[in-house]
Amino acid sequence: MAITGSGSLAISFSVFVISVAFLQKGAAEIVTVDSQNLATDNVSVIEGETATISCRVKNNDDSVIQLLNPNRQTIYFRDVRPLKDSRFQLVNFTDNELWVSLSNVSLSDEGRYVCQLYTDPPQEAYADITVLVPPGSPVIESREDVVSEGNETELTCIAMGSKPAASIRWMKGEEELTGETTAEEMYDRMFTVTSRVRFSVTKEDDGVPVDCIIDHPAVKDLLAQRHLDVLYKPEVKIVVTYPEGLTREGDNLDLTCIAEGKPRPHQIKWLRVDEDVPLHTVVTGSELYIENLNKSYNGTYRCVASNAVGEAYDDYVLYVYDPRAGEGTPPKIDHAVIGGVVAVVMFAILCALIVLGRYFARHKGTYFTHEAKGADDAADADTAIINAEGGHNNTDEKKEYYI
Repeated sequence: MAITGSGSLAISFSVFVISVAFLQKGAAEIVTVDSQNLATDNVSVIEGETATISCRVKNNDDSVIQLLNPNRQTIYFRDVRPLKDSRFQLVNFTDNELWVSLSNVSLSDEGRYVCQLYTDPPQEAYADITVLVPPGSPVIESREDVVSEGNETELTCIAMGSKPAASIRWMKGEEELTGETTAEEMYDRMFTVTSRVRFSVTKEDDGVPVDCIIDHPAVKDLLAQRHLDVLYKPEVKIVVTYPEGLTREGDNLDLTCIAEGKPRPHQIKWLRVDEDVPLHTVVTGSELYIENLNKSYNGTYRCVASNAVGEAYDDYVLYVYDPRAGEGTPPKIDHAVIGGVVAVVMFAILCALIVLGRYFARHKGTYFTHEAKGADDAADADTAIINAEGGHNNTDEKKEYYI
């Protein structure tokens, strides 16, 4: 079909308007031409892999579909490939679709590809191919190979040659660290990213892994790892090897000093705080041995260990008891049993009081004598006295009952 003169100008103007409309709208995953029936997709592909470009037509009226490269050279006209680049291969072709693959994608393949439909006027849709370049293996550099506890260390992680620029995260064990990151553009929109992190270390950080983690759309699980090498002063502990219980006069004393540090302690010494060590004390490396204890040996014995980082110590307080100290200890009193016995006794006393109280209440007012017996039947007072049982002659037989 030949188009000349004003017709060609109209077509060019139409294509220009469509192109400007697309640029203003911006890149999208699905790219369509408004009020027309041609559609395509933007594609992101990792360098060296394969990209697939599709041109799709809805309600096609037998119009011809073709695919153009960013230089507007025809890649495919229907199912025919005029372009000699064999990396382009036909995936599928129908009246409504044209699918083309591009293998071994390089940075030079990046750009805007055109799906064109021969209608009147022609219709175009645009597919942007974005080539992703993963960074090289990251590298961690340290300001110093080893660091002493309490000091600050600095680590640097470098991710080179990525597109787009990579992002870097830091992890120390399970703790996330905050680094200072810079990105430098090199060529062809390639970037080198550098991140630095600083933190103070403790002896607990010795051997802890520090990870530099790279986040990039073209790669997963990319990281570099370095284990911290921390020096720390000794940790000292005195252990009593003998005796197991009290230290009595005449016993022997055996102490062992356990010291651990990084580097290993190069010196361990024993001393007696504020006094001299007894003359016959035997010190062999980390052990201290004293025979035949007496009370003059009482005091604080100290083990001091040192290495290149510093020194530390632990104390043992010696108190010598009498030879028979701790022997003949009175048996342990079971307070629970005593409490039970007391409770039973108090209960018995309470019951007895209740019984006696009831008894007294029942016999209240029963005091009487036999002197007036028979007087009730007398006619007068004289007769009553005379008739009183026993009279005055029976004084010895008088009995009184009272409670």
